[in-house]
Amino acid sequence: MVIALLLASGLLSLGIAWVFRRRVLAISVDAEASSPEEAVRLRDIAGAIAEGAMAFLLREYRVLGLYMLGFAVLIALFIDDPNTPMPEGPFTALAFLCGALCSVLAGYIGMRIAVQGNVRTTVIARRSLPEAFRTAFNAGAVMGFGLAGIAIVGLVLVYLGLDVLLQGVERRTVMEVLSGFALGGSSVALFARVGGGIYTKAADVGADLVGKVEAGIPEDDPRNPAVIADNVGDNVGDVAGMGADLFGSVAESTCAALVIGAVAFQDNPPALFFPLAISAIGVLCSWVAVVLTRVRTEADVENALRRSLLIATALLAVGILIASRTLLPERFAIFGTVYTAWGVFFSALVGLLSGLLVGVTTDFFTSNRYRPVQQLADSAKTGAATVLISGLAVGYNSAVVPALLLALTAVVGYSLAGMYGVAIAALGMLGTIATALTIDAYGPVADNAGGIAEMSGMGSEVRKRTDTLDAAGNTTAAIGKGFAIGSAALTALALFSAFITRAQEFAPELDVLHTTSLLDPWVLAGLLVGGVLPFAFSALTMRAVGRAAFDMIEEVRRQFRTIPGLLEGRARADYRQCVDISTKASLREMIAPGLLVLGTPLVVGFLFGLKMLAGVLIGAIVSGVALATSMANSGAAWDNAKKYIEKGFLGGKGSDAHKAAVIGDTVGDPFKDTSGPSLNILIKLMAILSLVFVPFFVRFSLQLFQ
Repeated sequence: MVIALLLASGLLSLGIAWVFRRRVLAISVDAEASSPEEAVRLRDIAGAIAEGAMAFLLREYRVLGLYMLGFAVLIALFIDDPNTPMPEGPFTALAFLCGALCSVLAGYIGMRIAVQGNVRTTVIARRSLPEAFRTAFNAGAVMGFGLAGIAIVGLVLVYLGLDVLLQGVERRTVMEVLSGFALGGSSVALFARVGGGIYTKAADVGADLVGKVEAGIPEDDPRNPAVIADNVGDNVGDVAGMGADLFGSVAESTCAALVIGAVAFQDNPPALFFPLAISAIGVLCSWVAVVLTRVRTEADVENALRRSLLIATALLAVGILIASRTLLPERFAIFGTVYTAWGVFFSALVGLLSGLLVGVTTDFFTSNRYRPVQQLADSAKTGAATVLISGLAVGYNSAVVPALLLALTAVVGYSLAGMYGVAIAALGMLGTIATALTIDAYGPVADNAGGIAEMSGMGSEVRKRTDTLDAAGNTTAAIGKGFAIGSAALTALALFSAFITRAQEFAPELDVLHTTSLLDPWVLAGLLVGGVLPFAFSALTMRAVGRAAFDMIEEVRRQFRTIPGLLEGRARADYRQCVDISTKASLREMIAPGLLVLGTPLVVGFLFGLKMLAGVLIGAIVSGVALATSMANSGAAWDNAKKYIEKGFLGGKGSDAHKAAVIGDTVGDPFKDTSGPSLNILIKLMAILSLVFVPFFVRFSLQLFQ
């Protein structure tokens, strides 16, 4: 009965996404355009963006397919528990491939609707701001509900398939095999987040430095050869990348909770599937929140987006209370410790509220409505150096409150329901995923709409409306990144708990649960190694953006130099060449960061054993969360400080303060859109990889020098 309801919820989410898609596509570009010539220009520009986005996605998926097949073979050969009647490896590999395919499908759906919704938002903006907002918001909702539906349906169907294939095997083992689904989803996120981040920032930095700084032409000016690549990058990084990231978080935290919960609820299916029930209830709550979201004036846009998240959060709190009282037993035991259903509810509630407060904190430090960004903008009066110093300070300061909230959430979750409580807290934070992703995907659609309006010459009134939508999208994008980082931290902690749980079950003689101590030199060594990994990863991704941006800058300069009349607006830029540069660079440059993430847990676990690997995972979580938060928020603060000046403050566009702020924004681009968000993948993927490969480490680890 519970499985049927969960499946119905996932299908409902997909149905909601389909309805929103129909509403977006019902808008006719030709009918809304002021003339046939304008319609042609709009279709031409939107078509170039769509072509570049889908071309990148398909090329990335070809590379991804080879990796997936190779890694699936590795899993099939080395993941095996001799204590079970059937080999786990092949079934874990099958779950891995299913998770990867679901993540790919979610990314494709999001990218497709984003490149269809952008031009429709542009043309409908001529009518009114509220209609333009609703169009962009509906496009975001396709991504939000589509991803949530695919995650729920995918997990349920893969579980049912494994339950049939592994007949006679304990549910605990089935849940451990199911964790391969989460590994597949997270592996796709590695490619989508890192590759997409490198793509978008190579184009953005190249367009800004040569176009705005050197040539002095406006943003999204059609004379800039990198402008189409920049618009493509918004979709590649902030739609496909963010979607894959959050898909991985949902799958990983759910699988972690199922692995731990199976210890207590082996013969109680309703309680066992309580983690999935949180996501299912979240779909219904998000639906209500999205339907109630309305905008009437320019001042309503940001507030409407925030209200949507607040409504979903409040409704979900009530829904989790009902589910916990209905599905969970009053008392249950995990490894001999007794917990209560009330403890599980409050764990989820703390996670839910922490996610909301992380978003509020991020908003305070990154929105130009508040003092931190206004003071950052004021520092531009004395040049780029003070802008950079102040922006770094804002980012460092912004990491404090989220870290305290996550610490509180982890402590409360563990105190009330043990390691299961930590996993449930992560799911509580991710329960409003459909709303959060709707708000986040809205941003790139609105941003692209402004670029299309500028390039097609639709007039200042349309551009003013799209800029209003875009400004709200920038703030909500920063909130979305904060939410993604916070949920990644809790997800990684949940996965770490599942890793320890599985290691304790698989090798009780090692007693990993009770002997992993800070006094152990190998654990301490692991903490130090894990602590530096986010810095090494960030260095690789930052340098990758720098190298890719150099190629883009040289190409834009070449076109300005060699195409007669380009800067005067009498010739057309070669946009395709810039798109190709970003595509090749992103695929080439993501190899080294990917190897670092995938190779570290495998090498450490194989050579030095589970205890040092546990230290590596915790070290990476601690330093990775702080670094990711500070980088993402510094970048967003620099961006919004520039936009604050562009509103007319401190001299406005073209002033010395504006030029300094543009440099800060350019430095911040890879901070907020490449390195910062990509650290989510590092801490989650290493944890889920370690969880899946526990049997391999126990059977084959060399444990050198121990």
